[in-house]
This record gives sequence, C-alpha cells and structure tokens, in this order.
Amino acid sequence: MRRVKSKRLKKIYETIDNSCTYALSEALKLLIDCPKVKFNESVEVSIKTGVDPRKSDQQVRGTVALPNGTGKNIKVVVLAKGENAEKAKEAGADEIGADELIAKIKGGWTDFDVLVATPDMMREVGKLGKVLGPRGLMPTPKAGTVTVDVAKAVTELKAGKIEFKVDKGGVINNLVGKANFDSKSLEDNINTLLAAIVRAKPATAKGQYLKSMFVSTTMGPGLRVDISSVA
Repeated sequence: MRRVKSKRLKKIYETIDNSCTYALSEALKLLIDCPKVKFNESVEVSIKTGVDPRKSDQQVRGTVALPNGTGKNIKVVVLAKGENAEKAKEAGADEIGADELIAKIKGGWTDFDVLVATPDMMREVGKLGKVLGPRGLMPTPKAGTVTVDVAKAVTELKAGKIEFKVDKGGVINNLVGKANFDSKSLEDNINTLLAAIVRAKPATAKGQYLKSMFVSTTMGPGLRVDISSVA
C-alpha cells in the first residue's frame, strides 16, 4: 500500500530535497523553517566515521561542552556520601544518595539522564551493570562521571556537556540543540562537537575518518551535510 504523506510533510518537501547535499548553515536554516509540530523538537547530528569499532584501538569516545547547551533539562543523579553529597546538592543535582539510591537503581529505576559517582562508590556501582549498561548510564572516569569533584561534574552536565562515542556501525549520534535555537547557535554547537571528534581520532584509523554527516529534527527530514562546509 502506498504511504500518503501528511500535509505537513508535503509542505516540507516543497522546499527540501533530501537527496541533495547542503552546506551546514543552509541545512540548519531549512530545518528550523520547517512547519512546526506541537512540541519543541530536538536537533540531532549523525556522523559516519571510517573507523572499525570492532577493534579496541579504533574506539572514538570523549566529552565536550557545547557552547549553547542542548536545550534539554538534564536530570543528574549522584552517588556520594558526606561532604561530596552536600557539594552535589549545592551544584544542583536532581537526586543524591548512597546505599538506598543504589538499591533503588538495582530495582530497575533509571529515570535520569546521567549518573555521577565518587570513586569510593564504584565497588557498589559495579554491581549495577545489568541495569545501567544496556541504557548507557554506567559512570566512567573517561566521561568525567566518576570523580571526586562532583560539583564540577554536575555543573558541566547541566550546562551542556555531552558524551560522544561510535556505535557498532561506526556512527556517532548526538543531540546538539532544539528547534527553537537559532541556526548560528546550532552551527556553533555542531562545529564544537565535530572538532572534539576530530581530536579523538584514533592513531590507528586509516583512510577517510569523517565519511558523511546528517542533521535532522525529531519529526523532520534528515539532511545530508557537506562536511567540507563545516568549520
């Protein structure tokens, strides 16, 4: 059966050709100007790399602070005790705790975006792998989510610090803002993310490192971006 496009999609494709390759600034302006839905859509970027993620020495992973944030209210949970717990509270963590919070997570509770833990809590956090692992919520030193400076971690995460990493297909997918951002703010965020990905290039990676890039909104089209147009 032939799928009938909605009026909104028909209007979108009057101005957008998703078979074309666009400069980043042009692609973002087109996405922002698309007919709106009833909620503030997310803007996402998808970057295909040339690494082989099956090889341990070709993993691409890191963190970066987006200059204009993500536009998303990040819910940060902290596992800490004593003074560190107080510092996390002052920094704006959404929930702080130790043994009781660990038990709550062990029971399946994962209603948060990021979990931060102090090093002394990691023995117990390690037992939560079956709950946290599949959801990508396990704290790690590399992501800055295992740290004694919990206040700094919470502040940075709330301000727009994100983690990026390749999936099994060698693709990096990240939220870079919201549809109500102006195109310059989105462009700055994407340029910052891309620069961090370039810095994280494995020494063993051969051939073309960045192969393709697409930008999209939650309910909108995915537009192919000319990587050479990205600063």
